[in-house]
Amino acid sequence: MILNCAIIDDEPLAARLLASYAEKTPELKLTGTYDSAVSAMKVLRNNPVDLLFLDIQMPELSGLEFANIIPKETRIIFTTAFDRYAIDGYKVNAIDYLLKPISYEQFVMAVNKAVEWFKTMNRQETMSQDKFLYIKSEYKLVKVRFDDILYIEGLKDYIKVYLVDNKKPVLSLMNMKKLEDFLPHPPFMRVHRSFIVNMTKVEMIDRGRIIIGSTIIPVSESYKNQFQSFIDNHILQ
Repeated sequence: MILNCAIIDDEPLAARLLASYAEKTPELKLTGTYDSAVSAMKVLRNNPVDLLFLDIQMPELSGLEFANIIPKETRIIFTTAFDRYAIDGYKVNAIDYLLKPISYEQFVMAVNKAVEWFKTMNRQETMSQDKFLYIKSEYKLVKVRFDDILYIEGLKDYIKVYLVDNKKPVLSLMNMKKLEDFLPHPPFMRVHRSFIVNMTKVEMIDRGRIIIGSTIIPVSESYKNQFQSFIDNHILQ
């Protein structure tokens, strides 16, 4: 995967260093380098890039301000000499936050994060369109349609996918978080550390507990707000 990228930095030396890093990184195609967010604004609005290396402290328009007006499909790696901006950087969903002076090793690690993010998004989009996925189970790849999933249970290093029509559950060596990232939201919702539920299959909610067939699934405190919000949007009162 090759990502189109751009650099915005008002420090010429820093901009040239990042440009040299980008040019020797196979996963990147550098489309432009700008000395201010203002000069980059029109170009990037009409020709958005996948990845933006963005300095934070700049005149006229700061990197944090610019991050709120760029196209939503553009991901950001902040570059700055001031670590006090780290929290603000993550508030705008930055892929990473690099503190100057930036080594090539740090640069590549941040790029790898971005590549993985885009790969994950592409897989999610494909699965959402096709409405199925393949799950490794023993030595097989088992096709599982989203609409056939009742709920998923996490069992230490394994997951167990329970299916409609009393089909045999699919057991796989997989992390719950990894599977959660690939399932469409909605209808799938994490309601507990050990459970992901297909909300279209919920038959009853009894005192905050989910009922699917003869199974009772608890809703933990950390997921209660998002669960209640979903329920509130589907209640006829």
